Amino acid sequence: MPLLWLLLIVFAIAAFGYVLGRRRALVSANRDARHLHSLPSYYGWNVALKTIIPAVMLLLVWLLVQPIVVYNTISSSLPSDLVDSASSQGLLMSEISRVSDGLSTAVSKGVLSEELAASSSLDAETATAQLKEAGAVVTNDITAPVLSAAQDYRSATLSGRWIMALVVIIVAFAGAIFGLSQSNKDFRARNVVETVIRYLLIGAASIAILTTIGIVFSLVFNTIEFFRLYPASHFFFGLEWAPSFSGRGGSSELGVLPLLWGTLYISIVALIVAVPIGLFAAIYLSEYAGPKVRGFAKPLLEILAGIPTIVYGLFALLTVGPLLVSVFGDGGVLGVNWQGGGRAVMTAGIVMGIMLIPFVSSLSDDIINAVPQAMRDGSYGLGATKSETIKQVIIPAALPGIVGAILLAASRAIGETMIVVLGAGAAARLSLNPFEAMTTVTAKIVSQLTGDSDFASPEALVAFALGMSLFVITLGLNVFALYIVRKYREQYD
Repeated sequence: MPLLWLLLIVFAIAAFGYVLGRRRALVSANRDARHLHSLPSYYGWNVALKTIIPAVMLLLVWLLVQPIVVYNTISSSLPSDLVDSASSQGLLMSEISRVSDGLSTAVSKGVLSEELAASSSLDAETATAQLKEAGAVVTNDITAPVLSAAQDYRSATLSGRWIMALVVIIVAFAGAIFGLSQSNKDFRARNVVETVIRYLLIGAASIAILTTIGIVFSLVFNTIEFFRLYPASHFFFGLEWAPSFSGRGGSSELGVLPLLWGTLYISIVALIVAVPIGLFAAIYLSEYAGPKVRGFAKPLLEILAGIPTIVYGLFALLTVGPLLVSVFGDGGVLGVNWQGGGRAVMTAGIVMGIMLIPFVSSLSDDIINAVPQAMRDGSYGLGATKSETIKQVIIPAALPGIVGAILLAASRAIGETMIVVLGAGAAARLSLNPFEAMTTVTAKIVSQLTGDSDFASPEALVAFALGMSLFVITLGLNVFALYIVRKYREQYD
């Protein structure tokens, strides 16, 4: 049964239970709502929530557990000679899963009948031809053992889905019946419903915390595994980044300092571009612009934050890079040969700075607007001009918040990837020349996990160590920004 249909059935049972629960409560009070402990709608919601929540929770757990159970069952039943001949059991199971999905695709498109897809009479050559005809992803010819395992995989998955649908519907009906049994005039439905809603809100608020914990644990364990294979001193203090992918990291140089330098250098250039423009834009919008200009200019400025970073990367590669070469390159306007190619620190830094302008301007604008009008009026009453008031009153009062906004923009710049990949190049080097190509930590994380490298090798696991280093840096910046804002923020009446 399709998942959407199953959810619609559960919600239909809940809606029907809502009506019955409300009606049953009114009947128990002789249709006089004044005799009920709670409003009639609470009795209906009590039934609906006790129908939906257990059923949906069971559905989510089942969807998470079933693939693991099916995977382990099929992998343990594979012939030993088939596993020995395969280079990796994981790759073999991936092929079996892919063929299983291909059989389902062929059945849904009518290329294969359901009976033939599950039949042992289906030979591997016919299956390969018909799966390719159905447009399924089949990279090579299917072998007979793989086809048999894929049929078992598909059968177990389909059986599990039907059993899941039956059990979820039974649980939904059981929850509805239990909720209906409570629908009487003395039942404290409002207390129960509000308690359930409170726990649901707590669960929703906990998702961000649990996600952060999951990210940290996924990085920590793989980082520890990396440092078991590669010396931590070489990683943190090495001055060269040269992965060889020759196996076990014996001839690789995986020093993180060139990557950290490129990350910080490009971020500094971006902030040099973004901070003055964003801050001046915020001052203009909050202190000089009229309501009409502000209502038009601020949303237009914030559109920059909604542009995908890949578009900024293309802009850096196709427009800003060639423009800088025409000015600072050989034969350029200035007659110097500082920049030899379009990819450079300046290219990525300028475009990243443009991307960060709305982050700085929007946060700074809100902070400047939070300065009380009484401080402005007092300054004007003492004879100060508007510019003197901005320089000597408003900016000092809003400075902690502005510093926090700048630090948050810096953490956003450190984590950027696509602009760096397309605008700064891939060279890991320690250099002060802003017209040379460099790279960052995020760009190397992408490159280290792209391709067919052994996932257990240091060259692949180093991506997690890089990610952990970047996580610690950005977390430190965010904590420092919050500290600055909270410590020096003025409390105005």
